[in-house]
Amino acid sequence: MDGRKRSNIKPGQLVHIVQKQDQRTGELTEGYVGRILTKSPQHPHGIKVKLETGEVGRVKEILEED
Repeated sequence: MDGRKRSNIKPGQLVHIVQKQDQRTGELTEGYVGRILTKSPQHPHGIKVKLETGEVGRVKEILEED
């Protein structure tokens, strides 16, 4: 699913984010959404979220849980 639309993202969902310091390398961090930080309905670089572990970044992928 598309991580650029706020309506696709819900707290507790498993996602891959790219953190600010990893933007050059594109390294992804996996975790569960704690809070959605972006207020607008969409963002071209991905919706900014805070994971339950405290990391902040933009959603690149929304993962399906098995």
